[in-house]
Parts: sequence; C-alpha cells; structure tokens
Amino acid sequence: MSACSAGAPGSAIGPEPYGIYPPRDLQSRRPLTRPERTGFSETSRYADVMGFIDSLKSSSKEIYVTTMGRTSQGRDIPVVVISRPVVRTPADAKRLNRPIVYIQGNIHGGEVEGKEALLALLRDLARDQYLNVIDSLIIVTAPIYNIDGNEAVGPQETNRSEQNGPAIVGQRANAQGLDLNRDYIKAEAPETRAALEFLRAWDPDVFMDLHTTDGSYHGYALTWAPPLNPAARFSGPFTRDTVLPAIRFALRTKERIETFAYGNFLSQDSTERGWYTYDHRPRFGTNYYGLRGRMAILSEAYSHDPFRKRIASTYSFVSEVLSLLAANHEDIVEVGREADRRTTAFASMPNSSPPIAIRSRITRSPHIEDMLLEEIVRTADSTRYEPGMPPGLRRTGKLRNAKIPVFDRFDPVLEQKLPYAWIIPAQQAPLLEPLRRHGLFIEQVVERTTVHAERFLVDSVIQNPRPFQGHQEIRVGGHWETDSLTIDPAMYVVRAGQPLGILALYLLEPQSDDGLVTWNFTDAWLRSGRYPVSRVAERITVPLRQVRGN
Repeated sequence: MSACSAGAPGSAIGPEPYGIYPPRDLQSRRPLTRPERTGFSETSRYADVMGFIDSLKSSSKEIYVTTMGRTSQGRDIPVVVISRPVVRTPADAKRLNRPIVYIQGNIHGGEVEGKEALLALLRDLARDQYLNVIDSLIIVTAPIYNIDGNEAVGPQETNRSEQNGPAIVGQRANAQGLDLNRDYIKAEAPETRAALEFLRAWDPDVFMDLHTTDGSYHGYALTWAPPLNPAARFSGPFTRDTVLPAIRFALRTKERIETFAYGNFLSQDSTERGWYTYDHRPRFGTNYYGLRGRMAILSEAYSHDPFRKRIASTYSFVSEVLSLLAANHEDIVEVGREADRRTTAFASMPNSSPPIAIRSRITRSPHIEDMLLEEIVRTADSTRYEPGMPPGLRRTGKLRNAKIPVFDRFDPVLEQKLPYAWIIPAQQAPLLEPLRRHGLFIEQVVERTTVHAERFLVDSVIQNPRPFQGHQEIRVGGHWETDSLTIDPAMYVVRAGQPLGILALYLLEPQSDDGLVTWNFTDAWLRSGRYPVSRVAERITVPLRQVRGN
C-alpha cells in the first residue's frame, strides 16, 4: 500500500490559509449555527441542531437525514449523510465503492466544538458545487451524539471548569450518568447500542470522534490519536505512521496550525518527565473501532483556547482529514478489506495466527520529540480568574521548544493466538446478547462431535473495590488445560475466522483487560472455578448452521 498523499487536486475543501473558519462571507451563508448567530458566545441546543439539519435537507440534494436510535430520554439521534450522488442506505454506499467516513461530535455533552464544526462543515460542503470531498467519500455524521448530556445545561464553571467558554454548556455524561466514551465494550447506554447497530450496518472505513481536552498547557491548537491498542494490528499503525503525520504536515504548511499527539504531562512543573497518552482499552471509541479492523482518529481541541478558535481548529482538522482520505480513497478502502482478509485467514488454519495482545501497558521506551510549550505564570492575586484557566494562573502566549520524552505507544504484556473457535454452553446463552450487539457471527453444530479443547481454570478473582460506571471490574488469574470436549447442537460456536475475530478474542478471552469478564458478564459462573467458555484449536469438521438473530 502506498503512503497517503496530501492535498491532491480536487480533494481540498478550501484554499485559504489558517482562518478558513469562519469564512469571510459568513453572514451570507445560511443557515448559521447558533455560535455564528451569537458571536460565538453560545452553543447549539438540540432544537437548534435539528432546525439547522432541516434547513440543510431542504436546500441540498446531496444531503440525506436519518436517525441512529433514541436516547434514554426519548430523543432521536440525528445522522446526516452527505455524498454526491446522494446515499440513503448502506447498500447504496457499498455500491459506490468509496470510503465511508463516520464522524461524531458531542459524545461528552460539555465538549461542544465538534458539534458546531460538523454542522458548519456540512453546510459548507453542501454549498460547494465544485469537485470536492463529497465526490470521493461518503461522509456520515452524528453531530450531537450525547443529546441528553447536551441538554443538561449548566454554567461552564460547573460542567467544564477549565474550558474557555461558552458560558452555558451541557454535562459530560448521558442522562443515566454513563460516560459514553467508556461504554463501547459493555454497551449499556441506548446511545451505544444504537451506535453499534448503526456501525454494523454501515461498516464505516474510518471512525472520527471529536472531543475537547483540558489539562496540560502546550503550544498546540489540537491534539489527536490513532487506535492505541496493539491488537489493532492493521488500522492502528497505518493511521499512526502514515495518515496522521500527513495531516499534521498539511495543517502546518497550508493553515499554519500546529498539532501534536494527544497526551498530558505528569506535571506542568516537570515536563521533562514526559508526555503521556491516554488509555489503550477498547472501552474508548477510537480504540474499539481499531479492533474492528478499521481506521479511527481521535480529535481533541484545546479547551484553554477561546470557543471560536476551538471550532476553527476542529473544522480545519476534519477538513484536512477528509481531503487526505479523498485523495487516497482507494488505499483507505483497502485497509479495511485487507484487515478482514487477514483476520479471517489467521484463524482458518490451526496455529496460523500471530500472537495478539489482550493485555498491555504503556511503553517504557519513549521516543524523544520537539514539543511546543507555553509559558504559564502565576499571578499575584490567587483569586484572579482568566477564562479557561484555574484561579491564579495566566497564559502568556510565549512558546518555546523543548525535547520531551513522549509515551504514546503501548506494549503487550499478555498475548494470545486466535483459536479456531470458542464454545459457549447452552446454559451460558445470556453471553450471546452482548456478542450479537458487537456484530459477531454465531453458529451451532448440526451434529454432535468431539474435539480437543482448552478450558480455563480460575486461580484467582480480583474485584476492583471502587465502582466504575456502575460496575466493579473483574480480573482473573489462572491457566488453560487441554481436554476433550463434546460439542452438541445446543452449544454455540463463535469462530475466530470472521472479520471481527480480533474483537471476539478481546471479548471472550478471560484474561483480556477489557472483555466480558472485566464488565461482570461472567460473574455468576466464575465462582465454580472454571471459566464457562472453552476454546478449540483444531478445525471443527462437522457442518455448522447460523444461529437465528445474528
């Protein structure tokens, strides 16, 4: 596969340098987002978003509007699809043989610039009748994913204490108090379940999640990350090493916007100790999508910047990503196809799979990079408040370069080869529901057969004493032993030889750091000292039939 090229003719969204948003002729553009109407002092509520989307739909033949599902408070989650020609179904999208790019904003209700940037970008793409990214991509957007969180408005000082405006924003969690960007494995929220079903149907080639980050102070308008889990063997390295460097270069040279890999310092007063990225586990959306064999990109605007600048940075970042994807559309489609082929092939023959990480830790071998650091000073008056800053601190705007150890990779600490299949006894049928939600293919044998299998004997069960998202996470220790296993037609077979085989591994292996065991799906059976799911290394030679409901 060739390296991505940036800015191919006909792929760019706009030729202007830094400052492409808002456009110079903003007042002539209709409809206007709520920030545009209010001088960037307010963010859109749900009614504003729906009114804006309705205006787009009525004025553009390239726009199709549908819904993903409903929130726990009964609000429809809107999805806007833009493509030329217009696309209305996943089947229509696949027939065009273009990359499907899914972009969502507002997964955390108080982080609002992704929502606003997406709405403005949809309008500007629909207005542009010249050759642009909608002629090479199918762009599927959910601008206001966490609607209930967006509507739970309160003072910014309460809901986003270190964010530099707007004055009133929503809350981080959904109406159930769940952090939707920790829910991709357990999938308890109606928003997550709707998203998983939607992603299963559309199977986007690229997943983008738009956020806002506070924390450390630095010289970057935006930070980003690829899938961080080492098990994202295909899309992770390609996104990290090929796509994101090209995006960074394009933003710097074309728009004079500096960006960097997402992270934080251990302490602002000791930056030399290193810059650390976030968690690798697939409970986070972009990490999860990497385990599905697809590209994923996290975008984090800089919360200490003014609201208008955060929208502009996000708008520019998404624009450049779309431009690069459009210019390299054949390569982007091939990434997912190659991941499907190789994952399926890994498990088709016994012991053909390479080791795949199921537990990881942040690397102990950082790489050294030049970073832009902003000078932050303490004010004489510790009660003095600067927007987007804690009391007593002030940004100076003065930048300096420093060589900093960057910890943005993860190393496996426990790996496992893909087996031929996992066997789920009939009495553990409740495990099928979460597997189906993730889109796994489940079968049963037509006739009884006996195979060599492995059973996991549980030596220890460690329960996190602190609840997290309504759960007390579980970690098990133990070992596998080989035995014969009789599979009868009442049992369920999950073959690893399917496109989501790596995701199946992460969900079903008992020692995975973010699987069904972690989230208490198997608690009732662990007390027996045996993990209820067996794994089979050899091919099952009797016919299999699909389980209804897949």
